Amino acid sequence: MLLDDLNSEQRLAAECTEGPVMIIAGAGSGKTRTLTYRIAHLLEKGVDPFNILSLTFTNKAAKEMKERIVSLVGDKAKYIWMGTFHSVFSKILRIEAERLGYLNTFTVYDSEDSKRLIQSIVKEYNLDEKLYNKSLILSRISMAKGNLISPQDYMDNPTFTTEDKAIKRPYIGQIYAEYNNRLRRAMAMDFDDLLFNMNVLLRDFPDLLLKYQEKFKYLLVDEYQDTNFSQYVIIKKLSARYRNICVVGDDAQSIYAFRGANIRNILDFQKDYPESKVYKLEQNYRSTQNIVNAANSVIDKNIGRIDKKVWTDNDEGDKINYQECESDRHEAKWISSIIVNRMRSDVATYKDFAILYRTNQQSRSLEESLRFMNIPYRIFSGISFYGRKEIKEVLSYFRLIVNNNDEEAFLRVINFPTRGIGDTSLNKLKLIAAENNISLFDAAISLDSTSGISPRTINNIIGFTTMIKAFSFELDKLDAFELGGKIISSSHIIKFYKEDDDPLLDERIDNIEELINALQAFVESDDQALLDEATGEEIALNNKTLDVFVQQVSLMSETDRDDEQENDRVSLMTIHAAKGLEFPYVFVAGLEENLFPNALSLGSRVELEEERRLFYVAMTRAKKELALSCAQMRFR
Repeated sequence: MLLDDLNSEQRLAAECTEGPVMIIAGAGSGKTRTLTYRIAHLLEKGVDPFNILSLTFTNKAAKEMKERIVSLVGDKAKYIWMGTFHSVFSKILRIEAERLGYLNTFTVYDSEDSKRLIQSIVKEYNLDEKLYNKSLILSRISMAKGNLISPQDYMDNPTFTTEDKAIKRPYIGQIYAEYNNRLRRAMAMDFDDLLFNMNVLLRDFPDLLLKYQEKFKYLLVDEYQDTNFSQYVIIKKLSARYRNICVVGDDAQSIYAFRGANIRNILDFQKDYPESKVYKLEQNYRSTQNIVNAANSVIDKNIGRIDKKVWTDNDEGDKINYQECESDRHEAKWISSIIVNRMRSDVATYKDFAILYRTNQQSRSLEESLRFMNIPYRIFSGISFYGRKEIKEVLSYFRLIVNNNDEEAFLRVINFPTRGIGDTSLNKLKLIAAENNISLFDAAISLDSTSGISPRTINNIIGFTTMIKAFSFELDKLDAFELGGKIISSSHIIKFYKEDDDPLLDERIDNIEELINALQAFVESDDQALLDEATGEEIALNNKTLDVFVQQVSLMSETDRDDEQENDRVSLMTIHAAKGLEFPYVFVAGLEENLFPNALSLGSRVELEEERRLFYVAMTRAKKELALSCAQMRFR
């Protein structure tokens, strides 16, 4: 029997397929396994895979889960709608783009694109760039969108306007409005828009709400404790008709409040769905008894939590190692020494060790000590392959060819490699675009002698736009691999890096070659399921064109990362970056008042409980040994 591989509580959770279900899954309790078998069980019962929507928080999790389900029940599992919130709702938004006044080739801006756009708006408004810091403004806009607050709602809300005036930033609302206008002009959405606009579709078009309620008769949501208000509303609306909603999560691991996650979503699930059934996965398969008991003793102090008692059948294991050090340098030396000793005495590899900390700044002294002791390490920077500079440049060419209106892609490549187009000319071009409410690309192709730009520069700009247009015409004639290769060759990017004597030349060329490999793999990959726009029926997506590749790459969310686990190195990362990972040996450094717990949390019970949950996540990454440390003095 399919479910015989599960323990009793996992099996009960997997078997209960009808009505609202909440699965509270403690750390290391086999959550993914249970969710995988639950979907496989639905398919075995005869549920149409096209009627199942499974939402995850990373593309990697979705890919691995779908592969596991295929191995259990066969190829029909390929037709489940499974992916991140952003990837799934991006597909729907492309199908329904016309309803919102968008082209279905709209671009998705990542946080770097958004920050560049905000910075340019701040400059245009002649505002203080330090006061109107692009990261701060983007965070404020993101929080507004995550709570379904439009620019007009923001500016009409006295609470927001009063707060902004109090922090001497009264123009945040206007920046938000202009930011959205510019996104629209560029035929672009940011990550928050993918959820915001999905909400608009479900709110403003009752026929679409009914269509997708009928389509997604079974909803499964992973990491429910990390959902924000916007995600919560979408889930509630889609599940309202059939109420076959299964959420999986652990309130004790809710650590993303700073991104807008609301722990109340999971704590109040039974209020939202009074008829719901709750299953608790409390057996930990990962950690020793000492680690499990220590983590329980921490999280038990929280008031806002769902009661559960995580336990394990694993060995008692070593006691938790705690060390108070004179300084952060002594702390780093202590950690490095333990790693060296374990490598000598245990059958261990460097990749078995992880050093976790609250803030990135803590890594400096740790790195110095590891280098001194000749211990190989890597820092989880969170920068994915597609976030690297040279890849961004190539992708900006791809993006502009797919969507000529894409303002940030245009600005990134108009003078890369250099074409003698200076800032003065670009500023005049921006002015023409703003005055006529057209895209920069349209402004560029309409240039004439009255623009105030020199004839030579106009010729260079026209040469650039002509090249882009020529490639745009080939989008439906060549596959992504063929067209991508032509673009990389014609743009002379590799030649530019060689002539520029770039110190990272070899690495950059290797990465561009890897991108070409990715294009080839995309073209050769299996077809995917997608809705036919006209009929609402599923069709095979044989389209292996560059626009589809760009759409997929743009949805590599910022929670997806390059794991590089084949390399034997110690891992250094923030606790937030460690969520979902596990290591035999874990060090948690910097357990000091005002650092961890963070100084900003000490005046608030709610925020202090978030710090406690963060510590719980750190502790439960450890399988075999857990070491905790603090420093009496920390050099800044």
